Amino acid sequence: MIESEAMAAKGQRFRIGKSQDFATGRMQIVALEGREIGVTRLRTGELRAIANRCPHKGAPVCRGIVGGVWDSSGPGEMSFDNNRDVLMCPWHGFAFDLATGKEVFWKRPAQLRMYPIEDSGGEVFVTI
Repeated sequence: MIESEAMAAKGQRFRIGKSQDFATGRMQIVALEGREIGVTRLRTGELRAIANRCPHKGAPVCRGIVGGVWDSSGPGEMSFDNNRDVLMCPWHGFAFDLATGKEVFWKRPAQLRMYPIEDSGGEVFVTI
């Protein structure tokens, strides 16, 4: 059993809206059982559900910007990678890859808390 399936087996499943309510690259915050959870759709069409708490300093990370990321292959070399779905923390600018939940630039990356999310028959469910 993979980790998300194990979490789903232990948690509660909540309907949070219709599939069409969650646009690509736009974060929506929903409240579930006293928790704020940010929900966004990646460019691939996959959905992500993220605890609205930055692992760095506890900031409301889901109030940040979803987009690409500046990358560097060395000094003086900068390019904008618009093919990655990245969440930028609004407090300190930490960048989290939404495919993995891991911080992009640190050697020992912090990781976002992500919840299992499913689009079933046009309805979206999160398990916490």
